[in-house]
Amino acid sequence: MSIPAILQNSAHRPWPLPTTNWKYYQEWNKSLFLHWPVDPEALRAVIPEGTQLDIFEGKAWISVVAFTMQKIRPKHLPFFKPVSDFHEINVRTYVTKNNKPGVFFINIEAQKALSVFLSRSISGLPYEKSTILRSLHNNLHTYASVNHKKQFHLHAEYTLSAAPVTKTPLDLFLTERYCLYVPLQKQLFRYNIHHAEWPMQPVTIHKLLLEYKAGETLLTTDTPPVLSHYSEGVQVVAWDKEPA
Repeated sequence: MSIPAILQNSAHRPWPLPTTNWKYYQEWNKSLFLHWPVDPEALRAVIPEGTQLDIFEGKAWISVVAFTMQKIRPKHLPFFKPVSDFHEINVRTYVTKNNKPGVFFINIEAQKALSVFLSRSISGLPYEKSTILRSLHNNLHTYASVNHKKQFHLHAEYTLSAAPVTKTPLDLFLTERYCLYVPLQKQLFRYNIHHAEWPMQPVTIHKLLLEYKAGETLLTTDTPPVLSHYSEGVQVVAWDKEPA
């Protein structure tokens, strides 16, 4: 889809597109979403000052999203595959400010050291280097990562179904987010993003080993996610940060 077509497809957004010029293009492909409900009190100390936890039926949520970033580039430059394409995992929760619900990244891991350095330097997001591999064999997908610095790890084996998905309100709450929040130098900023609604298909998790920490909340092999999603991906247009 062309960028003008992406921008014209905006009826699903909860608020209008920014009126300023977009700055970055990227693709979030072959995305595995794993979701856990948690007590809101367990996350209040984690989120940045000035935001409020976004709650669904009394619960806050943490998600681990494992995907492949591709074709990331500034508006007027081509992508450069050795830097622009890499596997990424983010651990996130859901916050809101001024009626703009978005995402707050608790942890972000990426496969390539140079991509980590550039992404962290340019965006201010908490990127870290991780060893990440993914493969497909006889319809079995494998996504594996080890963050040696923090001793976080993920090993997921899963298969996909082509059956149609009827999205629930919770599905939309967890996936349809059009901004993210980041605290930088004692100030809160918002990055606006836009993409078509996530296409979803059913996923069956056959094996899941993991350990991540979000504040005082531990996500481990003994606490499997209560909900999972898979998407072939979305084309994303992003704007520069603005004070939130």
